[in-house]
Amino acid sequence: MTTGTLGVVPDAELDLDQLARQGRRIITAGWVANALFAVTAIPVALGADDLIEVAIGVTLLLFLVAIGAFLYAFGVGVARSARGDNVAVANLFFLQGSAPKPVRRKFLVMFLVCLAITVGTVAWEPFGVLVPMLPIGLAGVWAARYGVFPPRPTAGPRPRR
Repeated sequence: MTTGTLGVVPDAELDLDQLARQGRRIITAGWVANALFAVTAIPVALGADDLIEVAIGVTLLLFLVAIGAFLYAFGVGVARSARGDNVAVANLFFLQGSAPKPVRRKFLVMFLVCLAITVGTVAWEPFGVLVPMLPIGLAGVWAARYGVFPPRPTAGPRPRR
């Protein structure tokens, strides 16, 4: 199931429920990361200064995981593009047309929760601004593995001069 987009693939060819169930571990990993971020950043914002080193370490670790997720998604996206899929940044990392609504919604809520934690704690734990990259990177991993992309347009013959 590597050709077509959700908007143009006939419903008979695409099981949206199955597509929405795929990648549950990726989504779970994102929520675990959000919980870990919250458990370390919020106490620091509430005055537990003894945890600042732990909070900074967790945010940097989550950012490194985000970089890995971006690189993995990009690599798989390039490979899928080489196989004939028209993979673009918008449908790889922002799931535009490559994921069903329930999946897009889960990643959007995950991102917004992460952003809320970041905004609420950034004055006390400034490295937290790096963490919202993780839900976007994980969305890219989901799309790279399970997303539906249109076929890459083929170039017609060049006119002779």
